[in-house]
Amino acid sequence: MPAISVRAAEMPASPIRKLVPLAVQAHARGIRVFSLNIGQPDLPTPPEAFEALTRIDRKVLEYSPSEGLLSLREKLSEYYNRNNVKASTEDIIVTAGGSEALLFAFMACLNPGDELILPEPAYANYLGFAELAGIKVVPLAARIEDGFALPPIEKFRELITPRTRAILICNPNNPTGYHYSHAELTALRDLVKEHDIFLISDEVYREFYYSDEPATSAFSLPGIENNVVLVDSVSKRYNECGIRIGCLVTRNETLRSAVMRFCQARLSPPLLGQLVAQASIDTSEAYLRATYDEYISRRNLLVNGLNKIPGVYSPMPMGAFYTVASLPVEDAEEFCRWCLSSFSYEGETVFMAPASGFYSTPGAGRNQVRIAYVLCKDDLSRALIVLEKALEAYKSLHS
Repeated sequence: MPAISVRAAEMPASPIRKLVPLAVQAHARGIRVFSLNIGQPDLPTPPEAFEALTRIDRKVLEYSPSEGLLSLREKLSEYYNRNNVKASTEDIIVTAGGSEALLFAFMACLNPGDELILPEPAYANYLGFAELAGIKVVPLAARIEDGFALPPIEKFRELITPRTRAILICNPNNPTGYHYSHAELTALRDLVKEHDIFLISDEVYREFYYSDEPATSAFSLPGIENNVVLVDSVSKRYNECGIRIGCLVTRNETLRSAVMRFCQARLSPPLLGQLVAQASIDTSEAYLRATYDEYISRRNLLVNGLNKIPGVYSPMPMGAFYTVASLPVEDAEEFCRWCLSSFSYEGETVFMAPASGFYSTPGAGRNQVRIAYVLCKDDLSRALIVLEKALEAYKSLHS
């Protein structure tokens, strides 16, 4: 039998999805599983999205332009300008979700063997995309004790080598929920300008920032206009993960030209998804406000509840809809597996993502989990009870 490629063999499994078979088996045994592992919102998609589907009068579902429909890019430009992010239609390339935008950014900004500085814990798929692009991730650890604040800029400076080509941030952050301040971003701006490297900023969770301080987009930082690559998606903003529409935004014409060659090779982004996304941008402010308020309420319930469980600690996240919590266990992945395969309380169990998969440093985050507060408050309340019972049972088993 022929051997698979080294790239395939070294591609990391997703900590978000790799335990899904155990959850499926638990369901088959009749156990109710509270899925806290994945950022799949349970809130309704805007009605404008479904209305767009019913209004389709095309006779052919054709290829769109490789850079995406002009009408969608115009709508995205309007959206960005409403949010104080000055992006023209020409700056925007539509992609198949934020994931494709990230992969294209990696391949266009870095050569195989180049280095990408990445604060961790970080969105797990960054590591997979880096493997596909053949680039080296250079991690910089943020500490749970500091609420996962951005490490001091001098720590970044110490990691820069002749092979450093980019820094990647996620703001607000997945998996920690941390939101980088204007001062933190300004310090990053100065470093990027000094070394003339790229700053790739994943801002998929822009709408979910729980502070009165104005949010700052990397795209708005002065002096590095040609260095910034903005990655975005409509998935979480409008609760429509399945339409797979995102975008890459940059003012760097040379970079856009390079990305377009990748776009042409994959032909075009999903047509129906683009039509849905375009309509969703016109959704009401009331819809966005209701979504925002619901996540704040869920966040408060979950994090306050976690910190009442003996031995559990979670900082209060200021963005997105995730938190990373430390548990009173040595190996959180083993505990998560056990919850799905061997434990239930009154016919229920919990499914969390082991946080070690969000670190590239071996051994880091071993006692941590990422929890997505994408379930209704009644389910979150129940999941907290089940988690506490699971930890009690697990402690008894290992004492």
